[in-house]
Parts: sequence; C-alpha cells; structure tokens
Amino acid sequence: MTTSQIRFLMCAPEYYDVDYVINPWMEGNIHKSSQERAVQQWQKLHHVLKEHAIVDLVKPHQGVPDMVFTANAGLVLGENVVLSRFLHKERQKEEPYFKAWFEENGFTVYELPKDLPFEGAGDALLDREGRWLWAGYGFRSELDSHPFLAKWLDIEVLSLRLTDDRFYHLDTCFCPLANGYLLYYPGAFDSYSNRLIEMRVAPEKRIAIEETDAVNFACNAVNVESIVVMNKASDALKKRLKKVGFEVIETPLTEFLKAGGAAKCLTLRVNEPVREELHANTYVESQVVRMEGHLLDSGLINRALDLIIDNGGSFKVMNFLLGEQRQSTSAAEVKVSAPSHEVMESIVSHLIDLGAMNLPENEEDAKLQPVIQNGVAPDDFYVSTIYPTEVRINGEWVKVQNQRMDGAIAITQTSQGTVAQCKILRDLEVGEKVVVDVQGIRTIRKTESREKRNTEEFSFMSAGVSSERRVELIVEQVAWELRKIRDSGGKVVVTAGPVVIHTGGAEHLSRLIREGYVQALLGGNAIAVHDIEQSMMGTSLGVDMKRGVSVRGGHRHHLKAINSVRRHGSIAKAVQAGMIQRGVMYECVRNNVPFALAGSIRDDGPLPDTQMDLIKAQQEYAELLKDADMVLMLSTMLHSIGVGNMTPAGVKMVCVDINPAVVTKLSDRGSVESVGVVTDVGLFLSLLVQQLDKLTSPYTAEVG
Repeated sequence: MTTSQIRFLMCAPEYYDVDYVINPWMEGNIHKSSQERAVQQWQKLHHVLKEHAIVDLVKPHQGVPDMVFTANAGLVLGENVVLSRFLHKERQKEEPYFKAWFEENGFTVYELPKDLPFEGAGDALLDREGRWLWAGYGFRSELDSHPFLAKWLDIEVLSLRLTDDRFYHLDTCFCPLANGYLLYYPGAFDSYSNRLIEMRVAPEKRIAIEETDAVNFACNAVNVESIVVMNKASDALKKRLKKVGFEVIETPLTEFLKAGGAAKCLTLRVNEPVREELHANTYVESQVVRMEGHLLDSGLINRALDLIIDNGGSFKVMNFLLGEQRQSTSAAEVKVSAPSHEVMESIVSHLIDLGAMNLPENEEDAKLQPVIQNGVAPDDFYVSTIYPTEVRINGEWVKVQNQRMDGAIAITQTSQGTVAQCKILRDLEVGEKVVVDVQGIRTIRKTESREKRNTEEFSFMSAGVSSERRVELIVEQVAWELRKIRDSGGKVVVTAGPVVIHTGGAEHLSRLIREGYVQALLGGNAIAVHDIEQSMMGTSLGVDMKRGVSVRGGHRHHLKAINSVRRHGSIAKAVQAGMIQRGVMYECVRNNVPFALAGSIRDDGPLPDTQMDLIKAQQEYAELLKDADMVLMLSTMLHSIGVGNMTPAGVKMVCVDINPAVVTKLSDRGSVESVGVVTDVGLFLSLLVQQLDKLTSPYTAEVG
C-alpha cells in the first residue's frame, strides 16, 4: 500500500477541554488547556499527515471533549471494526457517534458485551507487517476482550500487561514501526510482557526508549512508511531512528498532553490491510474457580482478586453468595483469565494456596509425570505449601502426607491404595510419579467465623508482625497457649540462636524447659557452645554476663568449652560428669528434652552433638517437628526459615527478633496461626516467664 492510500480518521478539537480526571495526566489540568493553542497544534498535525496520507474527519459533538482522540473509536482491520467499550462513563457517550461513522462508511461493526471494557486502537496495535496484533490490558481494556479480537478479526493476538498508570493505554508507550521495528518503553510493562516482546521482536529491531522520552509521549507516534510523527523526541532518539531509516517529524502537542494524549491518540488508521494467509490465534486462557469461607471478614476474597491482578491476570466475579449471618460462610465463583498458560499456572497455584477450587463439573485428575532420575523432579512440578493438600487421582481425592513447604508431591501405588506425600527433591526416586501443573490439586483452609475469633478470650493472635502493639499483650497470648499446650499433653518446639544467651535469656529458656513447656529444642552449634560457656565460666563470647564487660582472655572461653565437651564425648556425658551444671543444654539433658544442632561452615569445634551433615540435620529437625502444636522461633533467622519450610499449616508459630525484616520474612508464610514480635529476645523470655507465673491454675478444656 502506497502512502497516498493510507487513511486516518481525525476529529477537530472544537469541543476539546480537560473536563474531568480519568488518568494521571489530567490531574491539576481541569480547564487549563488553551482552546486556541489546541486548535493550532491539531491543525499542524492534520497538515503534516495530509502530506503523507488521506485524512477523514468525524464530526465533533458537544459534551464529549475526548472525542478528539479518535484512536479510541475502535480497532479496524480490513472491512471489520471492533467498536470500543469505554471503561469510564465520561467517554461512553462517544460510542454511538463512532458507531454511526463506521456504519456510514461501510464497515462491519462488532460490539463487545457492555461490561467488557476495550478501548480500540489505543490498546490494540497491529504489527506494521501485519503478522499479529499487540493488545494491551491492565488499566482501560480487559484481557477477556482479546479472544473476541482474535475471533472477529481472524488474527493472532499477543497480550501485554501495562503496569505504570501514566501509560494507561498501549499506544502511550508502544509503537510498531515499518519493516518490523518497534519503538517502546520497557518500564511500562511487567516482566512477562517484556519477555514476550523480546521473543517476538529481534534485538536489532527493538528501539527501547528512556523515561525522559516516554513522558514526552515519543511512543505515541504516527508511522507512515519511513516517517514518524510525534510530539517530541530527544536528539539521541532521533539519531537512533535516523540510523535505521526513519525521519522524525516533531509537532508540539502539549495541550493534548494535559489530557494524556499526543499524535497517535489523535488519529485512527482506518484501512489496515489484511494478510489472508494468517489466521486467528490467542493465548489467553480462562477458568472459573470457587472459593468458600469467611471471604469478606477474613479479607480472603480481596487477597485473591489482588493476587490475580498482581500476577498479570484479569478476573470477573461470576457469582457471590454472601453469608446471611456472622457465623455463616460465603461463596464466590470467579472467572480468571491470563495471557498464557504459564501465567495462568502461576495464578492458579497461588489461588490454590488460598483454598480456591475448580467447579465440581470441571474437576480433573492431577497430571503426573514419572521421575526418571533420582533426586530430580519433572519440569513444571507443583511446589507444595504449608497447607493440607489433596490431589485427585483416578477420580478420588487423596490426602497428601508429610505436608511441608517447597516440596514435590510424589504418587506411589501400594497394596493399601494410592499414596501421595510431600518429598524434598533429593528424596525423589525413579519409579515414583510427581504431580505437575496445577489441575487436580486443592488445599484445605481453616474456616473460622468472625464471632468465634472475636469472642474467644485467649484466641491466638492473627498473622502479622507486631512492633507498635504492646509486647506484653502478645506475651499474654503466647503464655496462655503454652500453658494450654503443656497441660493438655501437647508439644512445643523451640528453635533458638545464640542471641538468647547473649541477651540474658538463658535462665528463662532453661526454666521453660525445666517446667515442661518445651518438648524439643532446635538450633545450631553456637547456642549450645555459648550456653555451655556461660554455665562453665559465666561469660558469653567472652563477656561477663553479670557485669556486661569483656573478660581478659575471654575470646578463648568458647573454645575451652568446646574442648571440654569433646573430651567427654557428648553434651549428655558432660552433664553426667558434672562439668555442665546449669543452663539450657543442662535442662534438656536432665529433663529428657531431645535437641538437634545443625552445623555450618563457620562453626568452631564443633561440639560432638552438632550434626555437620546438613541432610541428616534436616532429617533430625523434621523428626522433632512432628506433631508440634507450637514453634517458638527465637532470634535465629536461618534455622527458623528451615523450620518454617518443614512445618505444615495449623501449627502456631511465634517469631521473635529485634530486626523487623527478619520477623516479617519468617512470619509472612500466609498462615493465620503465625505472629511476629519485634523486640529483644531476652526481654521477651523474661516477660513470658513472668506471665506464666500469673497463670496459677492449669488449663482445662471446655466440655460440651
């Protein structure tokens, strides 16, 4: 097609003004656009384009000031046009005027459902060689409109997600050019979209611009063969375009920038050629999931919808059944759409963590692939979470055993039937099958009414990190839980770091062990070494624990402690010999509380009890964590992360550390039973012991 045959549609700015705010550019610009300058700038653009193409005009109408931005009238390909469905009511009044123009000019008009926003060629740009259609979503157009475009226009559609609200339409940050070149601003897109662009456009054809050019709407350009018409471009950008054969024509459009538009927004190409050999294809996937529970008061539905958007998808709430009373549960059916199977799989895996399920009529068996190499899972294996999980095998739901985070789900057939269990990668064996993809998987989330949560006097605190809330209040909650667990024969596991000793917490932790509040201790070489050092010499890292001053030669004390224990052969033997007469490790030995010490590359000694084989150390940790009711994590980030990954949902977890970042990392597991406390661990243990002293009567479970 020659340049003289190219046709554009424009609309004179007779009624143009910034009358409302529907994008960031309009902020502060209400009625601040000069009508005179706007007309002059529009006429100059109109004149430039008429020198290179045919320009048709649509009649402007009062009350629709943005009708001047004809790019949003619809999307044209051949004799077909998909009419825009504007998101904002302020622009919806334009639709009948544009529809009338298209029909009067012989186009076949396709109309999307009224509740499905799509804003025309502002969010859908044809590759200039006609190979495919780039379609944007995220702010104005919905992803679910893309399959309609593919079907009606019979073209491959590539979906790009916009993430910067300054670039609310695709044409504000993306401009396909002749000969396969692309002018675009990568900062406006998510990582998936940037990767898709890089896969489809060769490196030598990609012209990525800087933010300074992007905010001047350099990408909002009109390309006619070798001519690129735009508001403004830096010298560097003009040189880059000239180098690959393009001539830049700058025509100021500052009055229209106040409304968030420039050259491309002011034009619509209405004779896009069709390549007959290419046909429809879209990678958009959709599926409906169901969620049940206290969706509103727990914030679960908001988390689910935010998760869909944040991970590059789109949603439509198909049905929502609200519980009639406080104790009643709600149910929602949500249609989830994603630009590719890869993105859909990521979204659904997160939704599964929140308890989302397929509709019963859409349930399918889990996909399985065999293990062909010991210790290696198939590609695309499902990564397990802390939540109780079931997988569908041969039409039956099978509960997954040994639930833990960051494992694979291995399926084996036994004489008792199908067995599903979480396994860490190194434990996978040839002959097993592993669950891949996300179908046929569901998690079981705890359902608890707001009334129950609010009326239980000593209900465990909801998930979160507390620094501003009074530490004493949290200590009261933890103390009550400890007493309840102990008196009911439950199990509390403590994972502790050497800071417990340095901050004077050893005597308090020792008392917890002695009085039956701790059933297992996890840690590293360091906590045991410094506890024993304090027991033998009254120092920790050479610092006198009573006076708080360094002792001459104290830097050798921990080595002497290690050497003494090694001479006896174990911590238990050192206790029996009377060498260790108090402290955390002493109480563990005397009260038959098992412990596991995991070694590291930095350990001195180490102690004979320290397991330097990390695989065996993990196994020892996992064994002691079985059937735990509560885990106290006391100022040891790395060991606590390991413990957190091994611990299923339903186990109460308390993370205490002076560093807020550590507490956030450890408590943010998505479990409602976890709480973080930002405070000195020695102070926390002191307050905890004091609070336990106040609870003089044993806990008695209510009956009936």
